Amino acid sequence: MRTMSAYFLILFGSLIIVKASELPILIAMKNEMQRTMDGLSKQDNPPYFLSYAVTETKTIRMSASFGKLKYIENIASRILDIDIRVGNYELDNTHTIRGSRFEFGGGGKGIELPMSGDEQSIRAVIWNATDKLYKKAVERYGKVLTNRAVKVKEEDSSADFSRQQIVRYVEDEQIFSIDSLQWQERIKRLSALFSDDPSIYTGEVYFQADIITKYFVSSEGSLIQQSEPNVRMFASASTKADDGMTLPLFSSYFGFLPENLPTEEKVANDIHSMIKTMGLLRLAPLAETYSGPAILSGPASGVFFHEIFGHRVEGHRQKDPNSSQTFKSFLNKKILPDFIDVVFDPGLKTLNGQDIVGHYKYDDEGVKAEKVIAVEKGIFKNFLMNRSPIESFPVSNGHGRRQPGLRPVSRQSNLLVQASQTVAFDSLRTLLREECLKQNKEYGLYFVEISGGFTFTARTIPNAFNVQPLVVYKIYADGRPDELVRGVDLIGTPLTTFNNIIAASHDIGIFNGVCGAESGGVPVSASSPSLFVKTIEVQKKQKSQAKPPLLDSPFTKPKP
Repeated sequence: MRTMSAYFLILFGSLIIVKASELPILIAMKNEMQRTMDGLSKQDNPPYFLSYAVTETKTIRMSASFGKLKYIENIASRILDIDIRVGNYELDNTHTIRGSRFEFGGGGKGIELPMSGDEQSIRAVIWNATDKLYKKAVERYGKVLTNRAVKVKEEDSSADFSRQQIVRYVEDEQIFSIDSLQWQERIKRLSALFSDDPSIYTGEVYFQADIITKYFVSSEGSLIQQSEPNVRMFASASTKADDGMTLPLFSSYFGFLPENLPTEEKVANDIHSMIKTMGLLRLAPLAETYSGPAILSGPASGVFFHEIFGHRVEGHRQKDPNSSQTFKSFLNKKILPDFIDVVFDPGLKTLNGQDIVGHYKYDDEGVKAEKVIAVEKGIFKNFLMNRSPIESFPVSNGHGRRQPGLRPVSRQSNLLVQASQTVAFDSLRTLLREECLKQNKEYGLYFVEISGGFTFTARTIPNAFNVQPLVVYKIYADGRPDELVRGVDLIGTPLTTFNNIIAASHDIGIFNGVCGAESGGVPVSASSPSLFVKTIEVQKKQKSQAKPPLLDSPFTKPKP
């Protein structure tokens, strides 16, 4: 829905100044917290911990398709999240109630706050929401005590909440300007390029700029105000093969400031490349089910590690009785080749001159973000931790993250796959051809682009992953030209796949995206060199049974 502000943007092209909010919101949070803790201290089950986290988002976003503006919106919101705990650090109301199939730690729901700077109106909403959540916390704490009394001893008897260092950090407001008319014209020009090919059925360019300001106060004494500005662009399109298979492609761009995005010429060149590739994909043969050697490009390898490794080292899963806990027994044991390190570093803002989206200073539980070396020389060393301790990991390393409105859990940040021994990319192709001959395979596969994927970590189903490639080539053992193919998903299980990584190249590819899990969508990046894998497995991709459109595209030029 278009707001009135957005209408003025369209009509007058005004210069939009997006900036962080003033400090009164933080003062209101702090004052109401003190009043709540003092008042509830007289109850039979007083809270031992309370935190208020407010996420204020100011956004301008717009989209154009085939040269026409679809919409433009100017949005502002404040979401309050409350963490109120009764009991103590060792056992509290967030403890998992075993036997409840869809329940893990409980949690509140984001509350919308007024955008005004009036302290009393803000405190009124906070007071009402806190009262409701406190009553639910007391009720749930009783269920936790009962559940513990009637169930067998837990596999992990760690505390429910970690003690952390008190943080006081107030950041200056961060400001950038967005000329809406200029960006409208740019995305219209870029999206119009998709009209060049009448076989492209959707063609869109999307632009979004945000200032995300986060406020956090806790009864322990922490107080944080931090700003997270960012700008994104997406160019996406899809076509359809004669057999009904939908063929999407996209290019995404990220920067902390508008000037950090690529030039219009660079994006235009990428769109022309997408159009060419989609034309080839429409005519490309379907790939067969396959098991054999493969090369994964840098961005593809990054997504690959994000799915098959990153989710399995998120610490909260090691306490969940329904999780497979893949790496819990592998601490200080070899899981990867000795030339591979895997690091998560939210402190990094750029890599090889490119902004990476998984950067932040303090996580959503008020803990300073730390660099985590998860794998060192192939040896598994560390989990990503929020304030939910697990055996041998009693404190957070600043990876408690969430989408506003959901409870934080341990999540990934900037994932970096680092190789101490590398070879030229052409050497990976040579290794692949040699391995094809050893395995008596006609060809190996080269995964160039991947859209994302998903992974299963529960005990009740096979612990497999499914990574979804967009652009895949056959590399023939006898040296024939590479052949583009379509219609495969990359599948497997993590430990077996890790054992098959043989070599890495000099290059580094970066994937910026948004990861979805229990605590919602959070921005993450994944970077890696291209990798040669001795054996991978692919299966046929599900496809639509609908035919391509019966009529030509309206962009088709009439025949003379």
